[in-house]
Amino acid sequence: MSIRTKFFILLIAVVLSLSGKAQTERFCIANKGITAGIIVDENDWKGVIRAAHDLGDDVRKVTGFSSQVSLQSSDSPWMKQPKSIIVGTIGKSRIIDSIIKQKKLDVRKVKGQWESYIIDIVDGNLVIAGSDKRGTIYGIYDISERIGVSPWYWMADAPVVHRDMLYYDGGCFIQPSPKVKYRGIFINDEWPSFGTWCNNHFGGVNAKAYEHIFELLLRLKANYFWPAMWATAFNEDDPESPRLADEMGIVMGTSHHEPMMRAHKEYTSRRNEIGPWDYSKNPANLDKFFTEGIEHAKNYENIITIGMRGDGDVAMGSGNDADNMNTLESVIKNQRRIISKVMGKKASDVPQLWAIFTEVQRYYDAGFRLRA
Repeated sequence: MSIRTKFFILLIAVVLSLSGKAQTERFCIANKGITAGIIVDENDWKGVIRAAHDLGDDVRKVTGFSSQVSLQSSDSPWMKQPKSIIVGTIGKSRIIDSIIKQKKLDVRKVKGQWESYIIDIVDGNLVIAGSDKRGTIYGIYDISERIGVSPWYWMADAPVVHRDMLYYDGGCFIQPSPKVKYRGIFINDEWPSFGTWCNNHFGGVNAKAYEHIFELLLRLKANYFWPAMWATAFNEDDPESPRLADEMGIVMGTSHHEPMMRAHKEYTSRRNEIGPWDYSKNPANLDKFFTEGIEHAKNYENIITIGMRGDGDVAMGSGNDADNMNTLESVIKNQRRIISKVMGKKASDVPQLWAIFTEVQRYYDAGFRLRA
C-alpha cells in the first residue's frame, strides 16, 4: 500500500471520527401534519409539565398542528414509542433516570449543576434532560426558540413564521450553568402603566397577569422577580401569585425597602395595628410583622431582602448616622435570627439580599458591614 493510499484512508477515518452522531442524526419534530409526541414523567415538577405543554402548543404556532403531551407512569411502555420528545429532570424523572442508567445519555457535565441541561437524540427520540427544575424548563423553551417561537411571541406580538417541517439537527448540546446565578427584573411603581394594563386585561394585578410575565422570564432564561410595589401586595392581593411563581420556577424577592418578604402596602394597611415604622421605637411589633412574612414564604423559593429603610422609602432614624447604623445593625441581627428560627436552618444557608441604597451606601462607606 502506497503512502498516498494510507494517508487517504487515515483522512477518511479522521473525518468519520470528527463527524460522529451529532453531525449525521437529526430528529423530525413535525412533517406535513404529523408531529412528534412529548413524553413527561407524571411525577416531574409541575413547572416542567407546564412548559412541555407550552412546547406542544409552540409546535402548533409554527405548523398548525400540536404535539400531544403524554404523562407517563413508571409502568408506561415509553421505550416502545420511538420518535418522541422525552423531557425530564435528572433525579425527578424515572424515564430520564432509566435512560441514564442504561448509559444511553451522558449527563456528567450536567448532573448536580445549577440550571443546566442536555439535548440529544437517543434511540430515535429527542431527549431534553435538566439538572434541576429550571434546567429542564430552559431546555424545553430552547427547542421552542429553535423552531421559531420568540420568547416575545405574546408580550410583544413577535411573529411566528409558518413551516410545514421542523427538524432538530443540533446534535448533542450541553448548556452549562449560567455565570450569573439570579437574573430578573423589578416592576417599580406600577401606576399608571403596569397597573392600568393589568386592570384592563386581567381585572387587577394578579396571577393571571403575572403568569405571562413569568413565562416570558423563563423563555428568556431568567429566574428572579421583584413584583410591583407601589400600591400592591404580591402575596395578599392574590394568594395564587406566589404559589404560581414557585410552581413555574420563578424565585421571588422584594424591593430594597420591603424587607422579609413583605410588601410596603401590607404595612400601610395595618399601620394602626403595628405602629410606627421605626425599629428604634417599635421593635417588637416589627419583628412580629417580619416573622409573619417569612412564615408565609417559607415553603417557596425566595431571596429574602433584609435591612430596613424609613416609611416611604426614606432614611430611617434620627438623622444621626451613628445612631442609625446601630439601629440597622439591630434590625439585621434580629431579621437573621427570625429567618433561622422560621426556616429551621442557619440564616447563612438561606439566600438573602441587602440593598445598599441611598443613605445605606453612606453607612457602608463609613464601615457598616453585615455579620454572619
